[in-house]
Amino acid sequence: MQKIVPCLWFDGNGEEVINFYTGIFPNSRVTDRLHWPANGPGPKDGSLLTATFELFGQEFMILNGGPDYKFTPALSLYVPCETQAEVDHYWDKLLEGGGKPVKCGWLTDRYGVSWQVAPQAMTRMFQDKDPEKAGRAMRAMMEMTKLDLATVQKAYEGR
Repeated sequence: MQKIVPCLWFDGNGEEVINFYTGIFPNSRVTDRLHWPANGPGPKDGSLLTATFELFGQEFMILNGGPDYKFTPALSLYVPCETQAEVDHYWDKLLEGGGKPVKCGWLTDRYGVSWQVAPQAMTRMFQDKDPEKAGRAMRAMMEMTKLDLATVQKAYEGR
């Protein structure tokens, strides 16, 4: 059992959110659902109150808490990728249905959740002991919206 589970607050569309996220990430599953009780506070229609689900084995909870709170980029979900094809897949899928690209590998999905989709090889370039190489890679990345590993690699190598 995971000791800390991120809980994401939504305004009544939690079931739709779960279907969206579990449809993007392989090996995803819903592990629990709790519906509003008929005799309790809140909606009397038995709609979803909370649900837990896993993406790549990472547990998350959603709460259909109402319109009171919204997401900000101060908290984002990071998707480390091994290949450009993986970056492209997650980037495109997370933008479907009204998401917005931001900058430097960040995007906001149609539900307002911020994501970072980045190739791990790029992080290794930024950590290079040669400050010139690392700096060239970082400067190239800072000019991008969706990250392009080949372009950053060329900058890193000084080409």
